[in-house]
Amino acid sequence: MLCQFCLKCRQVANRVSHSNIKTKKRQSGNIQRLRAKVNGNTVRVYACTRCIRSGCVEKAA
Repeated sequence: MLCQFCLKCRQVANRVSHSNIKTKKRQSGNIQRLRAKVNGNTVRVYACTRCIRSGCVEKAA
């Protein structure tokens, strides 16, 4: 999934074992599906929690 406001998406990181072997893993951000007001209309959007907390997203009542 992708935040529709800041375009935050999955990241790739290394999973490191005890013997120091590195394999790829995916880390997903905390992205929520919510109803928000966009141009006066209520639509369902995907937004990360940072955008929700900082006020980039206006929640629909």
